[in-house]
Amino acid sequence: MGDRHRPKKGSMGFGPRKRANRPYGRVKSWPETDSDEVRVQGFAGWKAGMTHVMMRDLNPGSPSAGAEVRKAVTVVEVPPMRVLAVRGYKMTPYGKQTAGEAWASADKLSDVIPSLPRRIPERKEHDANAHLDKLRESDLAEVRLIVSSQPDKVSAVGSKSPEIMEMGLTGGDLGAQLDWAAEKLGEELGIEDVFESGSDIDVIGVTKGYGNQGVVRRFGVKLLSHKNSKRRRQIGNMGDFGTGYVRKTIRQAGQTGYHQRTEYNKRILRIAGEEESQITPAGGFLHYGEIKNHYMIIQGSLPGPAKRLIRFRDAARPRREQPPVDITYVSTASKQGV
Repeated sequence: MGDRHRPKKGSMGFGPRKRANRPYGRVKSWPETDSDEVRVQGFAGWKAGMTHVMMRDLNPGSPSAGAEVRKAVTVVEVPPMRVLAVRGYKMTPYGKQTAGEAWASADKLSDVIPSLPRRIPERKEHDANAHLDKLRESDLAEVRLIVSSQPDKVSAVGSKSPEIMEMGLTGGDLGAQLDWAAEKLGEELGIEDVFESGSDIDVIGVTKGYGNQGVVRRFGVKLLSHKNSKRRRQIGNMGDFGTGYVRKTIRQAGQTGYHQRTEYNKRILRIAGEEESQITPAGGFLHYGEIKNHYMIIQGSLPGPAKRLIRFRDAARPRREQPPVDITYVSTASKQGV
């Protein structure tokens, strides 16, 4: 009889498998680039659904070079974001710590985002210029933007409370980044100002949640024999006798899904506005509806269900140059199953 040993089911690199703290992802690092122009490194949008496109394969080394191929794509609605503040970080023996913040005027923000006080208190006595001067005099290590989503512009999303998040800045020196951020305080930031079609990005999102599930559904372990004395949908044992506790490597039941995950090098096939070609399929996207703002078409699938906020950043592991994108057809057929 052959050896029945098999590798353990499930990667320990994703542990602990607990629920995410918030329904959208948290970007833990921003990649360094050699850009000379100051630009934002991230954005956020709502996942609408999936469809397919026909595009010409322009990779000369591909077996289907020159032919039309079908690709599954995900459509993400990306309305403009609002720049709320600029934050500077200084390096300390304990890592990066906040050196100061300069916020846009409260009157300007309250007029464009009426629901903003739901998330943050109003700063009625805040001199942005004085705080910017203080940041310029500080020995900063990094400059980031504090931006807000605008769910009021998205009809498919039920919640109208904006989400506040940080975005990295790259290009130029820290002084140039502070000057650029000072000009953008209170202004809108569009997706066309951050990314361009054909580029690779990283996608950070929270996967679809399935609640508490057993070990077979959670890790995919094999069912025990039908002659097992108790149950089949369990593991064979809880570890060795010598250890006085159950090791964390033992597969057990628990939370399944609703975990933060990062997918690297997802390619943007198209960035378009609401006045351009219609992308909403007949009858609307399932569980989402119509797209009324700018949108992105990204090749492949993205984590999370429809209506979930997804974050994007520059590729941390950039690939070599990709062939240009030539989309010949975008399917807008009904997704209702008729």
